[in-house]
Amino acid sequence: MSELRMKTALCVVQWTLGVVILIEAIRFVLPSARHNFAGTHMPDVLRLILGWGEVAGSILLLIPRTAVRGAWVLVAIFAFAIATHLLHGLYNVGNLVIYAAAAWTIAVGKGN
Repeated sequence: MSELRMKTALCVVQWTLGVVILIEAIRFVLPSARHNFAGTHMPDVLRLILGWGEVAGSILLLIPRTAVRGAWVLVAIFAFAIATHLLHGLYNVGNLVIYAAAAWTIAVGKGN
């Protein structure tokens, strides 16, 4: 029974993370997000690379056969985003750390 509960929990985390990141990433790549991102003084191309990487990773995460790959893509994207934020003096990375931990949990849990 414990294994079934673990699989169910991983599935819930997988779908929750996939849907939330997909929605947020789409909002992030829309032209309306350009104005808010300009306040970070980072190049706009970085917003597009991170955003489209999140879109791709979340779509892969939602497809059962590619879920593990999608999770690892998201781990890499979130690690890059965290590093970029910290290097630019933006220390509010709590959400990114939680997303990275969830993606890592999915990658390891479903990778077996």
